[in-house]
Amino acid sequence: MKCENQMELTFPSQSRNEGFARAAVAAFAAQLDPNLDELGDIKTAVSEAVTNCIVHAYRDTIGMISLKCRILPGSVLDIIVKDRGCGIADVAQARTPMYSTGGDDRSGMGFTIMESFMTELRVTSTPGKGTTVHMKRKIVRRGEKA
Repeated sequence: MKCENQMELTFPSQSRNEGFARAAVAAFAAQLDPNLDELGDIKTAVSEAVTNCIVHAYRDTIGMISLKCRILPGSVLDIIVKDRGCGIADVAQARTPMYSTGGDDRSGMGFTIMESFMTELRVTSTPGKGTTVHMKRKIVRRGEKA
């Protein structure tokens, strides 16, 4: 699909980079003129995806996270967050609310939050090779109906 604009970042799976990813995507998405609710939803979904890479994909090591954003026709923000970590053995189970491999301090709601805040969510993973989270969000232009 032809895109109107795009950007790509790669950064280490360190907690401090979660905020960087949120800010970068928010700045990129600003060209679509999202309202504050839309922008908040996008930032939260990106935060969840990047945090999953930090906490689950690389566990006790540092790896690289790839973040790609595109503006697609029809005011659609397309976001891909990819890692080359441990992968997910059972994606359906991982998408179940309250399921987590991150210990008792994790809510297990990451994929549920991403799915509820984005127009579309697709998760693909291969154990030992990594995970890709592909999210889309239709931005409603001012004066249009959702």
